[in-house]
Formats: sequence, C-alpha cells, structure tokens
Amino acid sequence: MDHFLYRNGQLHAEDVPLSEIAAQVGTPFYCYSSATLLRHFHLFDDALSGMDHLVCFAVKSNSNQAILKLLADQGAGMDVVSGGEYARARAAGVPGERIVFSGVGKTRAEMEAALTGGIRQFNVESEPEMQALSEVASSLGVSAPIAIRINPDVDAKTHAKISTGKSENKFGIPISRAREVYALAASLPGIEVVGIDVHIGSQLTDLEPFRAAYQKVAELTEQLRAEGHQITRLDLGGGLGIPYTRSNEAPPLPHDYGVMVKETVGHLGCEIEIEPGRLISGNAGIMVTKVIYVKSGEGRDFLIVDGAMNDLVRPSMYEAHHDIVPLREPNPGVEQQPYDIVGPVCESGDTFAKQRDMPPLVAGDLMAFRSAGAYGAVMASEYNTRPLIPEVLVQGDQFAVIRARPSYEDIIARDIVPDWA
Repeated sequence: MDHFLYRNGQLHAEDVPLSEIAAQVGTPFYCYSSATLLRHFHLFDDALSGMDHLVCFAVKSNSNQAILKLLADQGAGMDVVSGGEYARARAAGVPGERIVFSGVGKTRAEMEAALTGGIRQFNVESEPEMQALSEVASSLGVSAPIAIRINPDVDAKTHAKISTGKSENKFGIPISRAREVYALAASLPGIEVVGIDVHIGSQLTDLEPFRAAYQKVAELTEQLRAEGHQITRLDLGGGLGIPYTRSNEAPPLPHDYGVMVKETVGHLGCEIEIEPGRLISGNAGIMVTKVIYVKSGEGRDFLIVDGAMNDLVRPSMYEAHHDIVPLREPNPGVEQQPYDIVGPVCESGDTFAKQRDMPPLVAGDLMAFRSAGAYGAVMASEYNTRPLIPEVLVQGDQFAVIRARPSYEDIIARDIVPDWA
C-alpha cells in the first residue's frame, strides 16, 4: 500500500495534488510520501516484536537527510556502506550506536571516522579488512565491534546484479571458513566480536532463500559459541522485495518474514538486526515527468519525456519495470494504445518501457513512474550535463523541496580550469 492515489481525477501524494508540485517545482522531480515511509518502517518493526531487535534502514536505497531523519525519529537505525553515507546519517542526527557499517571496501580513513564518531558495529567482509580495522582501532586505543559477513552460498533467485550470497559473489567470507576466520578475529587486538552478518541479495520475492541462509547462520552460531565466541547479535541483512506492478503477485509481507526469522533464529537469544531499504522507500516514492513530444515512428509511437536514464537508471541498468501512470485519471473505458516511453538522452538505452499500453497522451501531459523511491535519486547522475532533479517530501497537505535542482551555472562552476590550460 502507498499514498499515491487518484482523487477527483488527479493523482495525489497524500493530500497534495502532484500537478500542484509540478507547477511550483518543475519537472522531472522525485516525490516521497512520509506516511508511506513510516508505515513500511513500522511494518518491519512490528514484525519483529517480542524479539530484541533494531531495524536499520539501508541508506544506499535513499540517502536524503530528510528521509533519514524522518525514520531515525521513529527509532530506526542506519546501515551505511561508505564514509559519505556515514556522514549523512550523523548529519541527520542518527546516533553512532544505531549505525552499522557494511561494504566490502572500507578504507582506513572511513574506519577512523566511524570509530571516532561512534559506531554500533562494522560488518567485516574479509581478513585483510579485519587486519586493517584492528590496526586502526589499536592506534586509537579503542575496540571495534564487529560481525563477520558470512557468504552462505545460497541462491537468492533474483537479478544477477543484485545477488550477493552465492559463492562466486564478492561479498563475505565462505561459510566453510567461518570458524577459522572467527578464531583469527579473537586473536587480534582492537577487535571485539559481537555477531554474525549475512545478506544474500535484493528484491527477493520468496522467503525460502532467506530461510536456508538463516538456518545456516543458526548452526554456525551454536558452533561458534561452543568454541568460546560471544555471539550476541545476528545481522540478517535486507533484500525483501516490493511489487513493481499492480498485479496480484505480491512478495511476502514483513509479518511473514518476521515469523520466519523467529522460526529460524528466535531460539538463540540474539539481538536481531535487519537492513531493509527498498521495502521501506521503494513504493514510498515516484518520479514525475512531462511529455515533451509524441512521435510517430515506423510501426510504433514514442512518448518522449523530460525524465531520462540519468534521472532513473533502473530500467536501463537492470531491465527493471516501473508502472507508469498519467497524473490525470483516464476516463473509464478509454481505449489504450502502445507507446515506447523514452527520454531525451542520446543513448538507445534511454528507454523506460517498450510498447507499454497507455491512454492517449499529448505534449505537456504529466506522468508518474511508480516505485521509484529506492535506487532512483541515489543512482542519478548529471550525464549530458542534465541537472540532478529535485526531491520533494510530502506530509499530509504540505510539501517541501528536500533537494533543489542545481542550475547549469552551479554545475559548470564545479569545474576547475588550470592556469596553464
């Protein structure tokens, strides 16, 4: 469920007509619903009720500080994967003890920043990383709390580019070597083992891969405890998928996920950490764009819109589907026709949909790309010197721009021409 609905023939974000935002902000732009974000966070939080737990929002899915603050004020933690995301979370007022630092390539500078600024734990992905963290922590005279990311060799059955738990993926330490690596961790100065981390991929639509991975984690927990390790936390990652279409086939609900977590690891008495991103922010955001031209081609018609692949790269990068709807509600029974929906960037890959059935549209009509709140704005670029598009947050009947559109002058001023050029 989201809060983007038609009222009186116009698509609204909560109580605000999206056409009103377009008139003030211009197109294209991203729009997020506070009510949807909070609803999705509380679905996860409630799903783990009865267990000691922390829901850590995956900042990589949407890193705007207004979003982070909105969730943090409800008690959310944050899962970050870079020094920049850590700085964003802290700037949004998230305390260090609610920030988990993940990622395969943490630098020593990032480690030092987190250790001095406050951190809940590092999810360590390799022995060289653990050695580096030991040296940094020791030089600061502190201990770094860690969970070691285990690769359970479980096929998440998702898109190859977002699958992370198979043996050929770059993430984590093979589960067959886990006991050996935990023994190394216990011997290093400046390292405090607190738990186990696992994350098998993104946009999962079936609970069984999660179940298989978590059962392996449960077995490993008991083995490590028998060998004297203090395993008090289990970071189970994120990855639960969202419906990108309005079909009847929906991914599992957070409640069902929570039941499965309790069944697989609930008996261990560990604090549970989960790191949802897409399920919290994905359907809480849309991208609004305007038709520039309607072009008739050889055997097909094109809707050329002012949004482009640099604004929303998922269709080009992942062949991803986004439902696309007009802001003006079509009349009942209106005959639809197929269009290729494309952007203005000089790339054939700048195509959002092919032969998508839409009501007849004309230049100037507004459209919304649904399910664009995750991996939309955060993956955008200024390719073709196209300014990053604004982000807008709605709460009830009010809205605010939470990232402004830069001018061409702002973009060009960042370039530095050396004196000798």
